Amino acid sequence: MVKLFTTDGKFSFIKIGTQLVVLCALVAGLVAFVGNNKTVTLNVDGKVTSVQSFGGTVGQVVRSANVELKPSDRVSPSADVKVENGTVINVNMAKAVKVSLDGAEKTVSTTAPDVAGLVTELGVANASSVSAPKDAQLAVAGSFVSISTPKNVSVVADGKVATATTTAGTVAQVLEDAGITLGVDDRTSQPGNAHVVNNMVVKVSRVDTSQTAATSEEVAFDSLSSDSPELFKGEKKVTQAGVPGKVDRTFKLVLVDGREASRTLVSEAVSVQPVTEQVAVGTKPKPAPAAPAAGTNTGAAAPAMMNEAMWDKIAQCESTGNWSINSGNGYYGGLQFNIQTWIGAGGGAYAPNASLATKAQQIDIANKVYAQRGLQPWGCGWAASS
Repeated sequence: MVKLFTTDGKFSFIKIGTQLVVLCALVAGLVAFVGNNKTVTLNVDGKVTSVQSFGGTVGQVVRSANVELKPSDRVSPSADVKVENGTVINVNMAKAVKVSLDGAEKTVSTTAPDVAGLVTELGVANASSVSAPKDAQLAVAGSFVSISTPKNVSVVADGKVATATTTAGTVAQVLEDAGITLGVDDRTSQPGNAHVVNNMVVKVSRVDTSQTAATSEEVAFDSLSSDSPELFKGEKKVTQAGVPGKVDRTFKLVLVDGREASRTLVSEAVSVQPVTEQVAVGTKPKPAPAAPAAGTNTGAAAPAMMNEAMWDKIAQCESTGNWSINSGNGYYGGLQFNIQTWIGAGGGAYAPNASLATKAQQIDIANKVYAQRGLQPWGCGWAASS
């Protein structure tokens, strides 16, 4: 209780004055307190708090809230602006975010509070696929966001071409979205983990390794020669005809889109053994022919003409059918023998060259050559079949 009277019971003006001074000071202090105390809203990367502060500037209020600012952080209003009661201060902290944009990774510095703000800063299409929700908050460090922008992709599979706009990040995802299932052996023109680029073409090749093929092929026979004293030197006779064998083979096939790409031999077996040809080669010396007079026919009789019609056709081609022609180029007679062939086949028994021999004699020698060598010596041998 404040005593306003003296001990002798009289009213004291001094005490009253003193009490009034103290009371005024208390009221003034209260007014000053109420006037300087401000309520400020602080939004730090989306986290909103109400702050009571006596600070005069934005920077002072932020510091009083224990928020450490770096030069790369963004503050609105600026730090030197004076705050008023009800001021809203927005602080966007600088963040190092690892971004994978269409497969290319880089670290981006941003003050965006969430993924949506980051996407806007990067300027990518709104239809892009983003690995995190747009409203997900970004951490100051350690955030990762994968972004795939829309791209035109063509898929060629099973005889069809499908073109679409996709935000799939990899070839495997493109195929999955297209409803294409790959078999164990199927191939793609791009690996499944390849990043998708605009206007990419992905070719799917269906590979079938379940098919086999069987073949049966001829096996050539061998030829075995043996000496024969019954035949003259230079003569040959087939005593046993050769017969081809047969080999059966099985192949494993690789079919790509229904067409054979390769085959691998997996088994083979000889089903028919070949028969070796036996050829007798003469060793008996030939008798020396009697030397005819130069430029004359010996007059030796020739055997009956064999294959006359065939030789007539060949002579017509070789010498226009002139059996006594001397071509002047080393070839003689209707069948155009040279001296070596004529003498070697026994023609010397008839005449020095074929132009001096009769048609029958020339055909006799021709049949001997034919028995050994076929029609190979005659370029017009084809005429025999016409």
